Amino acid sequence: MKTLLKYIFYIYLIPIWGIAQEIETEKETPPPGGEPKGFTLPEKDVFNLENGMKGVMVQWGSIPKATIQIVIKTGNINEGADEVWLADLVGDLMQEGSTNRSANEIADQIASMGGDLSIGVGNHSTTLTASVLYEFVPDAIELMGDVLMNPTFPEEELNRLINDRKRQLSVSKTQPQSQAMDKFYASIYPDHPYGRIFPTDEMLDSYDLEKIRAFYDENFGAKRTTVYVAGKFDAKSVKSAIQSNFGEWKAGSEANYPLAEPQLSDNIQMIDRPDAPQSTIMIGLPVADPSNPDYQALDITNSLLGGSFGSRITSNIREDKGYTYSPYSTISDRYKSAVWFEMADVTTDVTGPALREITKEIYKLQDEPPSEEELNGIKNYEAGIYVLQNSTPGGIIGQLSYLDIYDLPESFLTEKVKNIYAVTPEQVSELVKKYIRPEDMKLVIVGDKKKIEQQINDYEKEFGGN
Repeated sequence: MKTLLKYIFYIYLIPIWGIAQEIETEKETPPPGGEPKGFTLPEKDVFNLENGMKGVMVQWGSIPKATIQIVIKTGNINEGADEVWLADLVGDLMQEGSTNRSANEIADQIASMGGDLSIGVGNHSTTLTASVLYEFVPDAIELMGDVLMNPTFPEEELNRLINDRKRQLSVSKTQPQSQAMDKFYASIYPDHPYGRIFPTDEMLDSYDLEKIRAFYDENFGAKRTTVYVAGKFDAKSVKSAIQSNFGEWKAGSEANYPLAEPQLSDNIQMIDRPDAPQSTIMIGLPVADPSNPDYQALDITNSLLGGSFGSRITSNIREDKGYTYSPYSTISDRYKSAVWFEMADVTTDVTGPALREITKEIYKLQDEPPSEEELNGIKNYEAGIYVLQNSTPGGIIGQLSYLDIYDLPESFLTEKVKNIYAVTPEQVSELVKKYIRPEDMKLVIVGDKKKIEQQINDYEKEFGGN
């Protein structure tokens, strides 16, 4: 009886096992994915108020919700040499209430609309962002306008916010990657706000309401401001809300982005961290900025070299050698300027070997174009990521704002996928030769100087540039 049952079991099991094997085989050899479609810029309604403010409305998606972002062209780039993080403090204080609403009232009202309000400060812009339900978009615009145009800058909150910033500063300056960035950018941009990453405690203590208001009065106004609305909303009422709430605001001055002149700095700087188990490496130099015709092809080149998880440098020093966990390279955009750098936290004992492998990968790509297969994989990855970035209202606003801040044509977006797929292996090698030159790079290392100094000397002797 047992034999009969076993026979029956195998009769039914074999076909199932065969099907499972076929499924498993299919899993192992999936069909190749198709190329992402190009990005079509959605239809937008653009209008200007008499005071110079611009409105941009984009109907997008089917969810009854919209994202509102007010972008003012001012930020850390407009700070003086003794005003680092002053723009950030202005943004902090703007969240503490307006002449018509307290901070709690602002939070409660925006929450009742199904959203929240955030204020962010960056190099080139200060942004107020909220996402609310369809029917509340005009109300949210009125509230955001009140926060922007009527800040109270309460003196009783200033010391608390300064102390918060001082704590943030204290933590940041103990982190090796922050220390490396501070020295790196100060060397590349020695006389420009781009090169001033951190203030001092004394600088923060010097900020009072007079300086806060002076920065606001000088840098905030309609001429520097765009209101973006994307999602589902009633266009007529939203346009009316923008016109009625912002039409009387002061015009202010035109946007002012002082141009930077990046410096080549082929030298090594070590920051000593005694007994540190790791070294933080940051190596790079100025490259083509977004307004340069080479930029988009250089971006693909970066992704292949070190800017994606499957990139050459990552595969080498993470997967093959085990020197580090999360290395990466990037092109850091600035206004009419940009910097390429590779950053990695590596085990102290392999600081020199890690640098050697990074440099070898750069020279190898200069000498030998990548295969079509390798480059196509990177191009599919980058095109797919780009299309996904434009699949939400916030993503669309981000792209439109990027064009405006960097003075770029719409073709930068609409032709990007086409330009990605036009990059050739030979072009990649030529761009590495032209821009990513180890002999001209600034190198900052944060680590145990006693243990890494000889390694760096050996590296310098081998490659000669640094």
